[in-house]
Amino acid sequence: MLCALCVLCVNSSGCASRKPIADHRQPPPAEPSSTPSATADAAKRSTDVREPSATPPAVAPAPKRSKPAPTPAPAGYTEEGNASWYGLPFHGRHASNGEIYDMYKLTAAHRTLPFETMVRVTNLTNGKSTVVRITDRGPFVDNRIIDLSLAAAREVDSVDAGVVPVRVEVLGGVDPTAGFFTVQVGAFRDRGNAERLRDRLSASYSPIFIQEYDSPDGVFYRVRVGRISGEDAAHQFGEQLHDRGGFTSFVTRLDEGSPAGGNR
Repeated sequence: MLCALCVLCVNSSGCASRKPIADHRQPPPAEPSSTPSATADAAKRSTDVREPSATPPAVAPAPKRSKPAPTPAPAGYTEEGNASWYGLPFHGRHASNGEIYDMYKLTAAHRTLPFETMVRVTNLTNGKSTVVRITDRGPFVDNRIIDLSLAAAREVDSVDAGVVPVRVEVLGGVDPTAGFFTVQVGAFRDRGNAERLRDRLSASYSPIFIQEYDSPDGVFYRVRVGRISGEDAAHQFGEQLHDRGGFTSFVTRLDEGSPAGGNR
């Protein structure tokens, strides 16, 4: 898992960059079960406009006011960065959305996309792509943007490489940047270390969460700071604090029912 990381966070606006790094993952099982297909609904937007009458009647009733059209979600939201994959140690355990993780289904972990978001993932080294559903939180490793299931990694031919550059395209009418976010500033095996970091930061920042995570490698205690409206704001504050203190931060979505984000 992760070694201890430290960083801080408060509220403002901006965004973060992603860069490639290396990874080590376990080889896939010899006889996997079949992978089900995944589909996604396309976003729709009305373009009908009523033309005004050229000659209005002499006596006409007051026109009805139409309801303003809702602001459409960002069209074609994409990001590029590194994709890893995860399998056996997590297979059969609970994913962050509460369902049991099945590495033979087309799913993925992402730190900020809402659960159930459908995304197309394209391996930029070979052009192969797949569509996955976001069910988990992660990867909490620097310079990776998505963690694919084994089935999805096979679809884009990234199992042997472990980590590959990808493009992630959000499908459907979801705004992935809306909502509340927090910044992970450390992960510790010793709860005392997490509490000391929380106490040190609490003089300047609030709220601060300690999230217990029961990983396949043992229990970790994650320290997360802030409840920030908008992903861009969360990324900018993470970058500002990195510039001030040299720390690494992980922006993650605050999922409903969990004050400090998901379980993985």
